[in-house]
Amino acid sequence: MSAPRVLTTLRRAEYAELIGLFLLQGAALSMWFVPLSTVLEAHGLAHIRPWAFATSGVAAFVSPLLFGAMADRHASPVKVLRWLALATAIAMALASTAIRAGASPWLVLAAILLHAFCSSPTWSVASTIVFARLANAKREFGPLRAMATTGWMGGCLLVSALGADQSTLAGYGGAAMWVGVSAMTFWLPALATPRAAAGLTWTQRFGLDALTLLRNRDHRVVFLTTALFTIPLAGFYPYTPPHLRELGLVHTTAWMSLGQITEIVCMLALGGLLLRWRLKWIIACGLALGVVRFALSAIGTPWGLLTGVLVHGASFTLVLITAQIYLDQRVEPAWRGRAQALMTLTNSGVGNMVGYLGTGAWFAACTAGGATRWPQFWSGLTVASVAVLVFFLAAYRGRGAGLMHGEGPPVGAK
Repeated sequence: MSAPRVLTTLRRAEYAELIGLFLLQGAALSMWFVPLSTVLEAHGLAHIRPWAFATSGVAAFVSPLLFGAMADRHASPVKVLRWLALATAIAMALASTAIRAGASPWLVLAAILLHAFCSSPTWSVASTIVFARLANAKREFGPLRAMATTGWMGGCLLVSALGADQSTLAGYGGAAMWVGVSAMTFWLPALATPRAAAGLTWTQRFGLDALTLLRNRDHRVVFLTTALFTIPLAGFYPYTPPHLRELGLVHTTAWMSLGQITEIVCMLALGGLLLRWRLKWIIACGLALGVVRFALSAIGTPWGLLTGVLVHGASFTLVLITAQIYLDQRVEPAWRGRAQALMTLTNSGVGNMVGYLGTGAWFAACTAGGATRWPQFWSGLTVASVAVLVFFLAAYRGRGAGLMHGEGPPVGAK
């Protein structure tokens, strides 16, 4: 048995760079995404809330695959992230200015859509950069990914500390964080230059050849499960803050950060779980916790809703982060950028589009005379989550525990 690898000074410096990248990116994402619902409502734009959140789904149908293919074939992923982060900062500032100035709802939606096109590929590109730097992704990715969650919590707490839960100041702060992400890339060593793009078809240039990964049954089930999981999950983000306010809990952005506590705990434990449990049962546990999250929210009490928020972090990690690690372990290296981008497309595109519009319609059906029947609303999402759990348990076969210890070749399309 080989001796444990001791981190050198250079290795510690590399970890510090990746930690800084994830901290800044997590803060930038949360300062826009978490308070967006209350910001829109405070500026008389509550009626466009489902459409505003659905812009991320529209963007995810094109943007992640396009930029994932670029990171695989055309330019260093570090440079791709650098310019995407800068463009996201500009777009976020424009969207915040449109909201603050009382612009037309259509103009506000257009600015939010522009922001979504710029930001939606950033997570998959950043994950590709981090995975490429790790010697043992199963052991090392979870703790590093926890840094993004720590940044997310920091961004939420900063928004509430500034009293910006309903203010466009949150968006301007997020834009400043994205400038920091862009600057951070100058400290990251560029990855190997992708092979020349000469002779590629347009399908390959736009990353659509990543769809061939779905020929593998296990890949297909994991992609489909995570997409279905994000449909009821989409109701959590826009509608938990107003329910919290209705129950008398102010500083909703800070309260929403409770979920990141269990998210961090699960990420730190994920490496050990991957070595001891079959991947099937890790994802199934996350799906089951998703059921519990909405069932607790349906109780309609402050402790029930806050406990549901707390459980959310564990559910999110065990399903979506495990799925990312699955792709890194079972898809060939040359395809990983596009595989992570395809995951973004299925989750943020298909899942979020159906989820935000579907839960928006369900919310409207559960609201009459300005009063929302919250137990009914959350119970509907509970039923949907049960259906996803049943589908996964019935459809996923798995390849046995051996592969989780590194045995066997990675699976991917050539």
